[in-house]
Amino acid sequence: MDEESVSVTEIPEGAAIIDVREDDEWEAGHIDGALHVPLAELPTRLDDLPLDDDMYIICRTGGRSHRAVAWLTNNGFDAYNVAGGMGSWNLDHGKPIVSENGEEPWVM
Repeated sequence: MDEESVSVTEIPEGAAIIDVREDDEWEAGHIDGALHVPLAELPTRLDDLPLDDDMYIICRTGGRSHRAVAWLTNNGFDAYNVAGGMGSWNLDHGKPIVSENGEEPWVM
């Protein structure tokens, strides 16, 4: 794990979590209170981000969030990759998720 990565258990209570997965992944299951900004939209949605706070970036397994963190930190933002992504959040640690479609939430 590199210095820009944190485990699910290291995310502070109430932290800003940014989910960079695609729309269908978000709709199937996501962290309640997270902000959805697909990776491809990140450079054009900076006004949506909590720029004064540390941001914890998550995707399915950690690859896209790692790229997002690299871009954000290279541009002066305080961002951390959530190691293991949603798989670690929900499947490994049993943390809750919600869906947008009213169905049982799941990580896709």
